[in-house]
Amino acid sequence: MTQAIQKTLRDSAGMRWTALLLLALAMFCSYIFMDILSPIKDLMQETRGWDSTAFGTMQGSEVFLNVFVFFLIFAGIILDKMGVRFTAVLSGAVMLIGAIIKWYAVSESFIGSGLETWFTNNLNYIPIFDELGVSPFYQGMPASAKFAACGFMIFGCGCEMAGITVSRGIVKWFKGREMALAMGSEMALARLGVATCMIFSPFFAKLGGNISVTRSVAFGVVLMCIALMMFIVYFFMDRKLDAQTGEAEEKDDPFKVSDIGKILSDSGFWLVALLCVLYYSAIFPFQKYAVNMLQCNLTLTEPAQDSFWASPSVTIVQYVIMLVVAAAGFASNFMKDKNKKYGLLAISIIALVTYCYMGYMRQSAESIFAVFPLLAVLITPILGSYVDHKGKAASMLVLGSLLLIACHLTFAFVLPLFKGNAVGGIVIAYVTILVLGSSFSLVPASLWPSVPKLVDAKVIGSAYALIFWIQNIGLWLFPLLIGKVLDKTNPGVTDPTQFDYTWPLVMLACLGVAALLLGLLLKVVDRKKGLGLEEPNIK
Repeated sequence: MTQAIQKTLRDSAGMRWTALLLLALAMFCSYIFMDILSPIKDLMQETRGWDSTAFGTMQGSEVFLNVFVFFLIFAGIILDKMGVRFTAVLSGAVMLIGAIIKWYAVSESFIGSGLETWFTNNLNYIPIFDELGVSPFYQGMPASAKFAACGFMIFGCGCEMAGITVSRGIVKWFKGREMALAMGSEMALARLGVATCMIFSPFFAKLGGNISVTRSVAFGVVLMCIALMMFIVYFFMDRKLDAQTGEAEEKDDPFKVSDIGKILSDSGFWLVALLCVLYYSAIFPFQKYAVNMLQCNLTLTEPAQDSFWASPSVTIVQYVIMLVVAAAGFASNFMKDKNKKYGLLAISIIALVTYCYMGYMRQSAESIFAVFPLLAVLITPILGSYVDHKGKAASMLVLGSLLLIACHLTFAFVLPLFKGNAVGGIVIAYVTILVLGSSFSLVPASLWPSVPKLVDAKVIGSAYALIFWIQNIGLWLFPLLIGKVLDKTNPGVTDPTQFDYTWPLVMLACLGVAALLLGLLLKVVDRKKGLGLEEPNIK
C-alpha cells in the first residue's frame, strides 16, 4: 500500500517536468505580451503620438492595480485559499481580457471612435492619486495610451497572479527535489519570451512594408489564448495529483490574515523582498527602453531593401537559430556523457555567434537586444543545480548585483564612446547584453527557492504575493521615472533615435549598488540567524 501511495505523478520525473513545461510555456507567452510594445517605442511615437512620458506611464500602469489597490495581496490569499490550479486558470483568463483591451486601444478602430473622445476628455484628474503623484494618467496623455493603460492594468493583475501561482506550483511539484533547477529552468524558458518579443513585434509591425502596431499586439493576444490553454491542461494534471496524494492545500491548514504579520516580522523576508524590488526594477523597466537606447547609441545603417538581410525570411531564420542556441545550451546541462554535453555546448556557442553575426548584418537594434536571455538559458540550470546541491544563494545575489552595476555603467558611459564605430559599438552591446542577461539568471536560481526557507508552507503563496507586491512598486515607478528623466534631460528632442540615455542608466546602476549592499547584509543576517540561505536545497 505504501509503495502505491509513493507512485504519484510527482514521483515521475517525466510528469514533474511536463507540469513545469506547461507553467513555463504560459509564462513564456505572458513575457512576450508584457514587452510587446517595447521594441517598437519609436513607432508608437510616430504613429500614435506617444512621447517618452506617455510610453513610460503606460508601461508602468501594468502593475498599478497590484500596488495601489493591493490586488497582489488578494491574489496571494486567493492562491492560499483556492489552490494552484484554480488560480492558474483565473490568472490566464484575466491576462487575456487585459490583452484584448490593450489591442483595441492601439488599433485603427479606436481612432476617431466615441471611446477615444471619452478618454480624451476624461481621466485627466484622479482625486487623491493626483495629489499623491501616483496617478496612472495625466492631463494631455493620448487617449490611446490611457485606454491601453487600462488594459495593461488588467493584464498586469493576471500576470503577477500567474507569477506567484507558478512559483507555488513549482514548490508543490518539486519540494525536496530539484526545486532551484526547476525554478531556474522555468524562468530560462519564460525569458525566451523577451527575445521572441524583440524579434517578432517589429516583424509584425513592419510586415509587408505597411506599418501597423496593431498587428504586433494582435500577435500577443493569440499567445495569451495559448497561455490560457496551457493553464487549463495544467489544471487537470494538478487535480489528478491531489487525487493521488489526498492533498487539499486550501483546506489542510486554513490561511489566516494574521499569518501575514508573521511574514512581515521576519527580517530575512524583508531583505529578500527589498533585494527583489531593487534588482527587478533595474531589469524589467530597462527592457522596455533597451531597444530605443541601442537605437540612440549605435550607428545602424539599414540594409538594401532588395537584400536578404532586409527580407521577412531573415527574421524566421534568425529565430530558428536562436532556438538552436537555447535548446542545445539548455540540454547540455542534463547530459551525463561528456562528449554529448560538450558537443551540445559547442553547437550552442556556434549558433550564438551565427545569431550575433546575423543581427549585425541586419543592423537591427531589436535583434541585437534579443540575445538578452540566451546566455541565461544556458547558465540558469547550472546555477539552479549548484544551489540545489551546494547552496550559496546569498552569494549569488551579491555577484548578480555586481554584474548589474557594471552593465548599466557600460551602457551609460562606454557604449556612447563607440558611436560611429559600426563594429565596435555592436560588439560592446552584445557582450554587455549577454552579461546582463546572465546576471538576471542569478535571481530565479537563488532568490525564489530561498523563500520556502523563510516562511511556513501554508503561507508560501502569501509570501510570494507580498514579495511580488513590493517588487511591483518598483516596476510601476521606474518605467515612469525613466520616461520623465528622458524627456527632462532631452529638451526639444523629437527624433526618437537621438535621446541621451546617460542619466536613466545611472539611476538604474544606483539600484544595483543598493542591491549589492542589501546582499552583503543578507549574508550577515543569514550567518547570524541560521536562515540556511547558503545551504543546499537537497540534503
